[in-house]
Amino acid sequence: MFSKKANAIFKDAINTYKSKEEVEQKCSNPFNKKEDLISFILFEKCWIDATQWAYEDIIRNPTINAEDALVLKRKIDTSNQVRTNTVEHVDRYFLNKYKDISVSKEAKINSESPAWAIDRLSILALKIYHMHLETVREDASKTHKENCSQKLTILLDQRTDLSAAIDDLLQDIALGKKYMKVYKQMKMYNDAELNPVLRASKQ
Repeated sequence: MFSKKANAIFKDAINTYKSKEEVEQKCSNPFNKKEDLISFILFEKCWIDATQWAYEDIIRNPTINAEDALVLKRKIDTSNQVRTNTVEHVDRYFLNKYKDISVSKEAKINSESPAWAIDRLSILALKIYHMHLETVREDASKTHKENCSQKLTILLDQRTDLSAAIDDLLQDIALGKKYMKVYKQMKMYNDAELNPVLRASKQ
């Protein structure tokens, strides 16, 4: 099943990223883009998410100075755009993979594309990783650990459900029971022609 492969790649990406105590790292992707495109993209995707998770932690420091916070906010904005581009790359992969499938007349469209469901699976992998750390934190109270253990159980259950939903969706697309129709995010605030503030700054 696809989700089993994706979950394994996400786990590997997180563990590789966390093996160094550095927020900004060059992605150590073990996959060859030409030989295994989807694995390569999935690893990159989770690496982006892991880096942004670290950014989001840092920017919430109540003592961070305004200048550093602004620099970090710009990095988060850039990371968000790269994340969106990567998700759309995943959808292009599936569009190409299933382009020759004969779609049933009764076929329906899903509420979200495969890639955006996979995006949630990547984020979920990070939640599970960090919640597990809280269950074994030596300086945490017993109550804290118990609460986090309960949350971890829910997250693991959520991953099981989401993984099954993704596999079902991909199978339905492969059988022509559902079809893909991808809408690009068309984010406007990063576009100098669409964001009025950026447009004015160029004048």
